Amino acid sequence: MSSRRQTSPSRTVEVRILTISDTHSTPLRHDSVKEDGSKQAFAAPLPPCDVFIHCGDLTNVGALHEYDLALDMLGSIDAELKLVVAGNHDVSLDEAFCAELRKSALSRPIHEDSYAAVASQAARTMWLGKRARDVGVTYLEEGMHQFKLRSGAKFTVYASPYTPFFCDWAFPYAAHEDRFNPSSASLSDADNIAHNPIPDRSDNVIDIMVTHGPPFDRLDRTDTGDSVGCPHLLRATMRARPRLHCFGHIHEGWGAERVRWAADADEVSHVAQSTQEWKTGGHESGIESAERIPVNREKMLTERAVFVDLSKRSGVALEAGRETLMVNAAIMDVQYCPTNAAWVVSLDLPEHIRTSWATVRLVHSYNFI
Repeated sequence: MSSRRQTSPSRTVEVRILTISDTHSTPLRHDSVKEDGSKQAFAAPLPPCDVFIHCGDLTNVGALHEYDLALDMLGSIDAELKLVVAGNHDVSLDEAFCAELRKSALSRPIHEDSYAAVASQAARTMWLGKRARDVGVTYLEEGMHQFKLRSGAKFTVYASPYTPFFCDWAFPYAAHEDRFNPSSASLSDADNIAHNPIPDRSDNVIDIMVTHGPPFDRLDRTDTGDSVGCPHLLRATMRARPRLHCFGHIHEGWGAERVRWAADADEVSHVAQSTQEWKTGGHESGIESAERIPVNREKMLTERAVFVDLSKRSGVALEAGRETLMVNAAIMDVQYCPTNAAWVVSLDLPEHIRTSWATVRLVHSYNFI
């Protein structure tokens, strides 16, 4: 008989998660200061954590030397598990996009060195091979992934680097294309292109969603006041209702909010509506409330992060299945200055089997179609 202690799947373990996005080749330096002499929020050392998540745009144009810098930076972070998705600026990691660019007669000098076949192959070798493993980094391609920590926490992550088309950058899809839902849950005028659709919560529980871009109307406003997040992604997030959804892409949207879903969110997220109807009020009945997390900027500069505790120990624990903490973790502002700090979130994640093993990636990804 096994001597390992079996635990109930309903039990949880407190896990500390540190998330950043849109670092764009910015070095992580000690006592970093801006040109005006003031402190920079993105500074070393970042707080230690159990799980580190980078939501994409590690680089400016996806050049190989930029990836080296990014991996060196990630290697300095103290975390048991380090997860990374690409973003639209990480051009050479999108093989299909690079192949299309090579076929095109149009000149794109801003990132022409990044979409050469050799660069794309070398980039993927870096992130999926020994170079990333040597600094403890797991690169996530689109789909579902499971992980286990030494504490016994076992959790499921959905990841995607794709964002709506923007100025010939990588991992694009058209505004009318739904990349995230099964066809049965797509908006009525959407073209469904989902290869790895996000499942309903009743089918498969996702604990953490990591996407490069934000869902519509959630920390997605530009400096002109426009909400540019993806309506299809919001519909999928409403169906999945993860504990945490972290992203970046829209620098001006940096922040966090605690979203409480309506009791009938499942029904709302399956109602037949056009994209316009969904964006102009149809989605609102699926959201009971959204509370912005306050930020003390002086404390943020001192602690080099914003800390949010939604574990049971805090007394204000997140209610799994009814609430999601949304985090836009872009450290750059709209002028590409690293004005914003990392977010450190304490959450309760499912406990499975308590062991002394090192972190294990249980499932790389799997497809639901």
